Amino acid sequence: MVSDILAASGGVKQVICINWGTKYGAPFVNRLFAMVARNITPPFTFTCFTDNREGLRSDILCEDLPPLDVETMPVNTKGIWPKARLWGPALGSLKGPVLFLDLDLVIVGSLDAFFEIGGPDDIVMTRNQTTPLERLGQTSLFRFPVGKLVPLQEKFRADPQKVADEYEFEQRFVTRNAPGGAKFFPRRFVLHFRQDCRRPFPLNYFLPPRLPADARVVIFSARSAAAACDRRAVRLQGAGGDAERSYSRALLSGQKRKKAHSATSGTIFSRALGSRNTGANEGQDRIVDSCQLRKRLQESASAYRR
Repeated sequence: MVSDILAASGGVKQVICINWGTKYGAPFVNRLFAMVARNITPPFTFTCFTDNREGLRSDILCEDLPPLDVETMPVNTKGIWPKARLWGPALGSLKGPVLFLDLDLVIVGSLDAFFEIGGPDDIVMTRNQTTPLERLGQTSLFRFPVGKLVPLQEKFRADPQKVADEYEFEQRFVTRNAPGGAKFFPRRFVLHFRQDCRRPFPLNYFLPPRLPADARVVIFSARSAAAACDRRAVRLQGAGGDAERSYSRALLSGQKRKKAHSATSGTIFSRALGSRNTGANEGQDRIVDSCQLRKRLQESASAYRR
């Protein structure tokens, strides 16, 4: 029996992402697609809204960036306001609920339940674990019906800088202005690496972070994802976690105090990059971007100083 949520999208789980500029690019999009394919029950679609389709896998449905009609985007703001492009009345040919994923998260379990919580007309967000005293959602992963966020886009478009100054982050703007109010996925569905996986001080100095068995997605702080550095891709050998752990140690060679943390993303990426065969591009899927992995490992390894 097809749920009401899937019925609203023709029985298909619709996953979307957005990519613009040069910060991420095709390796991140391709890797996200591979993780989705390994952790979702078909049928599903994966659509990337982008200004550059070069290098993207043929399995990925590509659409141009939706129009925003904003002459000047906000400045001196922490929010990722270009995501407002997705708040318009249309997203290519998609209809009904869509699940949005950031490019730099890691999928470690089934995504199916994200299409079972709430109703087809609901805006369902990830809980923001970093603000326990504020009922705040996280837009790294959230589900919404196409066209439901038009009022937010209109309000943002009317005065982008004012909105950014008032709300600071786009996720706060979405949480507080979601038509009908925002609902939330269960807290343990999406974990924050530093809060949920890293050991408390001083254990984090000696023991590698752990991945809870009930985790489905792990998100990382913007600090680790935003750093600009080279994007040398390193092909991992083998199908298990040993390769990831070996690569982690190589990245941190010469920094003995950080070695205990080298298994961190080894374990997490081992589950995310599991051995299920996804077709002819399997070898391509097992490429881990050294910039992304290095920054995440360094964040966990140096966390005891913060």
